[in-house]
Amino acid sequence: MVEKYKKEVANDVVFNLEYNSERQRLLIPEYGRHLQKLIDQATIIEDAETRNKAAKYIIQVMGSLNPHLRDVPDFQHKLWDQLFIMSDFKLDVESPYPIPSRDVLQLKPDVLQYPQNFPKYRFYGNNIKYMIDVANKWEEGEMKNALVLVIANHMKKSYLSWNKDTVKDDVIFEHLFELSGGKINLLQSTEELLNTTDLLRTNKRMSNKITPPGQPKIQSNKNNKGPGKPKPFQKNNNQK
Repeated sequence: MVEKYKKEVANDVVFNLEYNSERQRLLIPEYGRHLQKLIDQATIIEDAETRNKAAKYIIQVMGSLNPHLRDVPDFQHKLWDQLFIMSDFKLDVESPYPIPSRDVLQLKPDVLQYPQNFPKYRFYGNNIKYMIDVANKWEEGEMKNALVLVIANHMKKSYLSWNKDTVKDDVIFEHLFELSGGKINLLQSTEELLNTTDLLRTNKRMSNKITPPGQPKIQSNKNNKGPGKPKPFQKNNNQK
């Protein structure tokens, strides 16, 4: 009897199981282990013509696994690059595209520099500081005065959003003077900002915890005498 058709002993099959933790790590797990084994077998083929045929067959299999990408430009180029990556750059075949190198694959992008801002008064936010910087560049006039007044009112509203208490206009003017580097001085100004009550009412209206205007509120059924209200139970004294 041929050796490969002999029935295996059950105990040998159990004790020779191949666990994933003992297998070789997959370079591109999306294609699965069977395709990885095909590439490993194609890598050790000695005949160059047979090896090239095997590589083209593997490319066809990889393309069939991603049929939705067939119309994507340079899709074949991507498959050939993945083929060489999965072979650990050991597959020696003729590629219709430039063969990638390990050094190019291991290149890391430059570190993206994120802006790091640490404002002194965080409850104002960074946008207030940007608005103040813009106001500093404007020429003196009515437009700049109107912008400064808008910034001061917005600062007061932001202050009240985080500090649920009243705040004097002098405090806002001092913060504005400090954040502008001394270029915007309203400390001796007679301008008055919006009332604290109005600003708090605006904050509550914008809060998502308050029912928006126009939305019907749920009415209590305490005084509801509609047909859907159940009648209270009354004892019939005429029953015997």
